[in-house]
Amino acid sequence: MPPAATFSSFSALMRRPPPPARRLLVAAARAHSTAGASRARGGLPRFHSPSLPSSKGEVVRIQGDEFWHMTRVLRLGINDRVELFDGAGGLVEGSIQKVDKNGSDVELVENARLIAPQGIQWHVFAAFGTLKGGRADWLIEKCTELGASSVTPLLTERCHTIAENRVDRLQRLVLAAVKQCQRVHDMSLKPPIQIHDLPLAVSQSKLAFLASAEAPPVLSVLPKCSSEEESGLLIIGPEGDFTEEEVKVLKAAGAVPVGLGPCRLRVETATISLLSALMLWSDAARHQEAQRQRG
Repeated sequence: MPPAATFSSFSALMRRPPPPARRLLVAAARAHSTAGASRARGGLPRFHSPSLPSSKGEVVRIQGDEFWHMTRVLRLGINDRVELFDGAGGLVEGSIQKVDKNGSDVELVENARLIAPQGIQWHVFAAFGTLKGGRADWLIEKCTELGASSVTPLLTERCHTIAENRVDRLQRLVLAAVKQCQRVHDMSLKPPIQIHDLPLAVSQSKLAFLASAEAPPVLSVLPKCSSEEESGLLIIGPEGDFTEEEVKVLKAAGAVPVGLGPCRLRVETATISLLSALMLWSDAARHQEAQRQRG
């Protein structure tokens, strides 16, 4: 076979998808390696503890799902180093000193640190109660990874309910995402609220943005970011959008309508698009302010 033909056949072979058995092995390997990804990057595996002692030498008892993940998934044992966080900014390094069938004891090797939140804390109000097929899971996971301070399910005329057992599942997703993205502050998943209760929060915030198909592009209406602003709101409607009356009430309370491009977006896409834009905008402003103070 001529060299060119050989190369063409090889290229075609490389473009073919792997056989099903191969795909399953690759997926399993990736899932296993994700658990130890922080160690591969030079960090320590991190576990959540609802409370942390403050002083070196004190002991924390790890139980439940975190214990299972520590010992069964990562197969950590005596003298292995770990990081513990409490979801409220507390972070500390420890060493596993005891493992039994009910839990493990981790001794602190340093005094606990308290890390303050950085930048504007964004609070998401999104009408996602009717989303199906894992779309709400994706929304919650990505809001957590991007750094949202809280997410509140919004109940509207066109999205008037969210299942209680679904909220419990989403809470578990939040913790998994917090650990994966190395946050030290939990993202709070708030109880659902009715849209008629939202205008009060909007009126009390200087930064409140409402996703709207008819509005100017978000980047064209963002004000000059002030380091004095501590929090902001973003509001996303349900499939079918807000009613005209709902939009009118939110705008009257002070919400600024912003557009997210020429295409119609799903609820979860609009949420992540707006949150991404606002996080990058506020982070850039914080970075510029820090440079100005140093210079």
